[in-house]
Amino acid sequence: MIAFLAVMIFLIGYQVVLKKYGPPPQAQQQPPAQQQQVQTAPAPPPPAQLPAPGKPSPAPSVATPAEQAANETETVIETDLYKITFTNRGGQVKSWILKKYSDDHGRPLDLVHSAAAQQFGYPLSLWTHDENLRKKLASVLYVASKTGPQSAPATITFEYADAETTVRKSFTFDDSYIVKITADVTHNGASMWAMPAWPAGFGDATVASSFAAQTVDYALLHPGKKWDGLRSNPVERLAGKQVSGGNTIRDPFFWAGTSDQYFAAIFLPDDPGNDALVTLHNELQVPKNADKPDPNDTIKVSVLGTAVGHTNGHTSLRLFAGPKDLRLLDAITATPAQGIAETPNLGSLVDLGTFAIFVRPLFVWVRWTNQHVGNWGWAIIVVTVIINIALLPLRLSSMKSALKTAKIQPLMQNIKDKYKKYDLRDPRRQQMNQEIAALMKEHGVNPAGGCLPLVIQLPFLWAFYSMLGNLIELRHAHWFYIHDLSSPDPYKILPILIVISTFFVQRMTPQGGMDPQQQKMMNLMMPLMLGFISMNLSAGLCLYWIVGNIVAMLLQLVLNRTSLGRQQRELVAKRARKQALKS
Repeated sequence: MIAFLAVMIFLIGYQVVLKKYGPPPQAQQQPPAQQQQVQTAPAPPPPAQLPAPGKPSPAPSVATPAEQAANETETVIETDLYKITFTNRGGQVKSWILKKYSDDHGRPLDLVHSAAAQQFGYPLSLWTHDENLRKKLASVLYVASKTGPQSAPATITFEYADAETTVRKSFTFDDSYIVKITADVTHNGASMWAMPAWPAGFGDATVASSFAAQTVDYALLHPGKKWDGLRSNPVERLAGKQVSGGNTIRDPFFWAGTSDQYFAAIFLPDDPGNDALVTLHNELQVPKNADKPDPNDTIKVSVLGTAVGHTNGHTSLRLFAGPKDLRLLDAITATPAQGIAETPNLGSLVDLGTFAIFVRPLFVWVRWTNQHVGNWGWAIIVVTVIINIALLPLRLSSMKSALKTAKIQPLMQNIKDKYKKYDLRDPRRQQMNQEIAALMKEHGVNPAGGCLPLVIQLPFLWAFYSMLGNLIELRHAHWFYIHDLSSPDPYKILPILIVISTFFVQRMTPQGGMDPQQQKMMNLMMPLMLGFISMNLSAGLCLYWIVGNIVAMLLQLVLNRTSLGRQQRELVAKRARKQALKS
């Protein structure tokens, strides 16, 4: 250690002495071409030789000619579906307006969230693992092949070159929401993995975004876990909390991107087996009340993004940026993958939940009804009435089952009294259950008969919930004072009507097999609980619920006048009298 320290002290001292008293080093002479190669930006030409705006600078006699614009310009691509504004600064998108959709204030919907994009990047910028290069690619002035207004079909190319970096990216537009993208980047003579990105969520950052990907043969983010055979090529969905920023995923995938409730930006690689993606996650402070923003009253929201590119440096892919319209998404098919028979479309991007088998036909039915009645609210009402009338036989079956259960209730109570002296863990308790089951079988009572109508209605209720919460066709659908059937009732009128209608349904439906005290509690607690749940449910779902209750009340009025209904009411009254005598 002493020897090592002595050598280090000698070397450091020698350098100090040499620098102070030694001769200055001679400047190394380089040929002009070699000196130009190491410059990051060539000196500007004299004023008389300045290039015209948007034109490349005159190429000096160097190995890599410089190619960059003199000033910032814009290029606007416009179709019947969108209006996209590019800037040549970074060759990226400043605005992506969807003409057929508006925001909550009736203004044109811009998919670009300006505040988030300023901090985290604009759409179609290039993402690299080298942060300095990433910032450079997003800030330099590219040479645009076209400037000013353009109409599709069109192709626009952005090119940039200096002594270190060469970039070329191209975008092709047609009359759909699909954009064809190619990108090539070289840096210091090497081909770089630079991925086209959608880095900063969507226009409304208060709507939660999620990450979704259609995998080739493995569940994305779970390498080695094969699909179960029931759903080939499963969709991997991750909420914002589960997305890691800067996580590179190399598992094969058909498509990947981010989406919110109604819109999506999805990359579809031309080579699904060899492209990779990077998940991007940032956080942004936004006002709690967007209508009256207060800088002191904000919430933190996740801003998700995705970058996709080919691992060999040359990227060729498609981007879907638009509404999550089922008919539209079903028509967009991924590029086939080698060795995979099934090629999925983007339809599975819309998460219709467990009961998707009910949601699609239900939506087709409601859409067809809307085309004939001219309003989504009335279409929901018509469909709800038809569903409840169709379930009338099940309601009758439930009433009959409840009546039979009430008739044998005393016999069932005798059996319970016979075994009540035994502990719950006593094996003889099992014999009690067997005797009750035999009694119910003898009198033709189905234990699940009273619950059957509720079980049958649950898929419809869940299907309406999934449909109204995910299908963009119902976004901003009007009905009376409701301006958006897919959002909660702003005045909470429908949840209040749910409480009132549920209370009357409970009171009008005789519960022959239920204790009167229990029935009173249910008549109060059930409506309040459903009202609380419905506060944050979509107005369309609340409308379905209320109409179902109204139809149930009307049907119950009719059923109460039948012999079956009279028997039920008499039995309930008899049990109430017995309970009163006991108390």
